[in-house]
Amino acid sequence: MFKALTTAALALTALAAQAGPTCQVSPDKWMKETDFKARLSADGYQIKTFKVSKGQCYEIYGFDKSGKKVEIYFDPATAAVLESK
Repeated sequence: MFKALTTAALALTALAAQAGPTCQVSPDKWMKETDFKARLSADGYQIKTFKVSKGQCYEIYGFDKSGKKVEIYFDPATAAVLESK
């Protein structure tokens, strides 16, 4: 029984770690996608993939200004970085 509970707890922890942040911003307050992408490009990011995450945050995959591969979650209203991997 203990082994089953430990395995379940580890699985839930792994899922939570992959989930990313949750944004609680009403979609009518979100920055326009084109404005958001332009702002990131001006900051030196190269966006390969842009999407709205399951947690309703803006999420990009690409490269930062130094060429390092990034996965970043942003607040869709303010473009503040919420999590970076």
